Amino acid sequence: MLKIMLIVVVLAIVGLLAYASTKPDAFRVQRSLTIHAPADKLFALVDDLSAWKQWSPYEAKDPDMQHRFEGPASGVGAKMAWAGNSQVGEGSMLISESQPDRKIVMQLEFLKPMQAQHVATFDFASNGDTTTVSWAMEGKANLVSKLMSVFFDMDQMIGGDFAQGLQNLKKITEPN
Repeated sequence: MLKIMLIVVVLAIVGLLAYASTKPDAFRVQRSLTIHAPADKLFALVDDLSAWKQWSPYEAKDPDMQHRFEGPASGVGAKMAWAGNSQVGEGSMLISESQPDRKIVMQLEFLKPMQAQHVATFDFASNGDTTTVSWAMEGKANLVSKLMSVFFDMDQMIGGDFAQGLQNLKKITEPN
């Protein structure tokens, strides 16, 4: 009886791993929001990594999160490392491209709770007195992240944070 149960458990694990391996090799999560504010005002709050404390949804998840800044205050070469609770983990982000009022690209390195390297992009599309801000993250999906995607919807988890961050940007930049 014990031998049969062990075989069933092993087959279930093998089946789960086989199913997870069929998931896509890459992912992309994106949220966008139109904000009644000029692109330069919004761009400045994203390009200056120390300004993230004003709007980042991750600050609310761990108000005691530790930050370390390196390089210039903003633009290409600006880097922020963080260490926090289990909700925010530990990692760093480095601005690798900064096109004023148009686009910011960041190299993300996550150390905890799981090691990963991804790319985040912010696009700013100005249209008169409004700006549509898009926040995206993309990367490769290894077997562990594919396995997690069987149980958790990454788009909903991360996308919700991105939507909240964009709402926070809207709240602090739109005229009252």
